[in-house]
Amino acid sequence: MASINIAANHKFKQLGQKQICNEKTIYAENYGCAANVFDFEILIKQLSDAGYHLTNSVDLASIILINTCGVKKPTEDRIIGRLQKLSETKKPLIITGCLPSINPKAISKAAPDFSVSLDPHNIDKILEAVKLAEKGEKRRIFISKKPILKLTFERVILKPPIEIILISEGCAGSCSYCCVRFARGALFSYPKEAVVQSLRQAVRNGIKEIWLTSQDTGAYGLDIHANLAELLRECCNVEGKFFIRVGMMNPNYILSILDELINAYRGEKIFKFIHLPVQSGDNLILKKMNRKYSVEDYLTIVHRFREKIPEITLSTDIICGFPGEKEDNFKKTLDLIRQVKPDIVNVSKFFPRPHTSAEKMKRIDVSIIKQRSTLLSYLVKKITYERNQKWVGWEGEILIDEQGKGKSWIGRNFSYKPIVVKDNRNLLGKFVNVKVTKSFSTYLEAELVNI
Repeated sequence: MASINIAANHKFKQLGQKQICNEKTIYAENYGCAANVFDFEILIKQLSDAGYHLTNSVDLASIILINTCGVKKPTEDRIIGRLQKLSETKKPLIITGCLPSINPKAISKAAPDFSVSLDPHNIDKILEAVKLAEKGEKRRIFISKKPILKLTFERVILKPPIEIILISEGCAGSCSYCCVRFARGALFSYPKEAVVQSLRQAVRNGIKEIWLTSQDTGAYGLDIHANLAELLRECCNVEGKFFIRVGMMNPNYILSILDELINAYRGEKIFKFIHLPVQSGDNLILKKMNRKYSVEDYLTIVHRFREKIPEITLSTDIICGFPGEKEDNFKKTLDLIRQVKPDIVNVSKFFPRPHTSAEKMKRIDVSIIKQRSTLLSYLVKKITYERNQKWVGWEGEILIDEQGKGKSWIGRNFSYKPIVVKDNRNLLGKFVNVKVTKSFSTYLEAELVNI
């Protein structure tokens, strides 16, 4: 999970390297998922409106802000190491995000004199946190189980022409390995009207790509008598030329609305992209994970989507080496990947997370986990390359949503395929026509047509 340094990535009241540190200067970093970026955008907007300047230099900062992630152990280790280094500056340190709820002991060990920590339900208290930090407060903690309607807060958009819109907070599940639910809480779906209005305003502001995100978009509406399919239909009624990318959805929550969801996905404003994590190809392991669906359920969803939308891009997640996973269980995962042939597979090694039931389970030898991860990654690379080869020769329109290396640009077609083109002009946010000329395991290359 990449970090975002706000001043290095967004020109907004940014201080130059030669300017002298003053009492209203903040250095900020963000880690984690799209929901964390959404929270970070709220934090930065509040600070900017209050007159604080942002710097890309720790030395120039009077306060340091780190928005953390704790979903995976390697990510946590990286952040903890960063907090340890930053605490050595002796500058006021504010820690936000999921880690204060997931592993406060690790934070206290790495940065024993941190100023303030805020969990995801307290981002509206950032100005209070800064004032406390300025007064020399130490180890002040803000924790709450009550979510807030974050769509009502203004934000600094960090990834134009992309805007992230959070549709719900928390989740309805209780996976045995997941610790994020301890930070984000139970499912709290935002009203459809609030989501649609946020999308409408984003389009008015020139945004071309909207990410609807949450901890589990498939669970959206379970608590407010609504569902994801209904929300997507209403979003597609908003006028303008734009695309919607739907975030991760767990299989068990979309089975009951499958036909309705597929019909909504057929709307021209929805990227034909579905992130549907399976985690294991063995039902015994899925049960130990407390995933609440079977391999057969997963295959039903994939088959129905591909039957109605043949060119849909399928992304999935696999955890290698979950406690109790034997060779036969892992072989079933390999067989599932060979059968389904996903376009994207996020391979993770199992690491126990604090306060989860999986933390107490007997672990598999680390060398075995590494071996399985390597084998699966090799298979995935082969399959994804084969899937991408089918796009060579395709011609059509893409939206340029990211700057690549050098003079290259990255765009997305209707199936959300990443397509790299080269051009000296600034193409960010533009729709262009291309012809795909090469394929790789993770992206396509294309030539511009008629521009």
